[in-house]
Amino acid sequence: MSDWESVLERTESLLQRLESYLPERAEHIIDWEKVVASRWRFYNERGFLQPVEMSDPIHIRDLSAIDDQIKLVEMNTRQFIAGLPSNNVLLTGSKGTGKSSLVKALLNKYAKKGLRLIEVDKAHLYQLPQIIDLVSKDSHRFIIFCDDLSFGSDDDGYKTLKVALDGSVATKSENILIYATSNRRHLLPEYMSENLESTYKGEEIHAGENVEEKISLSERFGVWVHFDGFTQDEYIKIASYWVKTLSNDIYHADEKVIRRSLQWALERGSRSGRVAYQFAKNEVGSRKLKEMRKTNGR
Repeated sequence: MSDWESVLERTESLLQRLESYLPERAEHIIDWEKVVASRWRFYNERGFLQPVEMSDPIHIRDLSAIDDQIKLVEMNTRQFIAGLPSNNVLLTGSKGTGKSSLVKALLNKYAKKGLRLIEVDKAHLYQLPQIIDLVSKDSHRFIIFCDDLSFGSDDDGYKTLKVALDGSVATKSENILIYATSNRRHLLPEYMSENLESTYKGEEIHAGENVEEKISLSERFGVWVHFDGFTQDEYIKIASYWVKTLSNDIYHADEKVIRRSLQWALERGSRSGRVAYQFAKNEVGSRKLKEMRKTNGR
């Protein structure tokens, strides 16, 4: 390496270090009067809020077979917006049953009343204190949303989340709640060996306390809402609703459509709401394409 190349390399390294001390760029400053949802991004060793230009248009009326779950989460959200005591929420259960959709639907319903959402990936949970600092003094009410949350047995990221849920001096804020979804109730894996008092790992004496530590994270969510898998009748109802909705009331789910929807679910091994929605898009899209070809003579 020449002297000139060495100088360039050292200069580039210095600039990268200096960049972390620079103030936030103007485009990273959020106007929450105009922005309803954002994502926490991490680039070049710096975190920032990125506005979501087009949010999911899902509404409460689009969600079927989860009325009890909607009631619980919506009541807690309304308390939060009103400035009343409210809890962090953990939504657990089968995939594709509407956990994430419910959170987004509530955002769409209550955005005009000051509700805002910040989506944070599990990998960036250790930056929660920084995120909270950015919005803790804002007049809006913020849901920090962690989708599909779970931790590995050697993942320490849960410690930051646990502190935030407890509301330490550094993270407590009255205008912020944490909503998380997960396919399992206990967010950290548990092993049969951990329940055996005769099992010791290294110098661990009180092995049972390790299990309690793992369970304690879930317990820090004040509201637990479980979503069961859909029955066949519930699946058919959801698929029929989306066929009608996506076609603007042109198509309806007759017996043939219902049979196709069941076959679609059988091939995918799931009767989830997500699968029902995917079927409806395929059904409506393919039928409209055939009609377009007939109209155009193709």
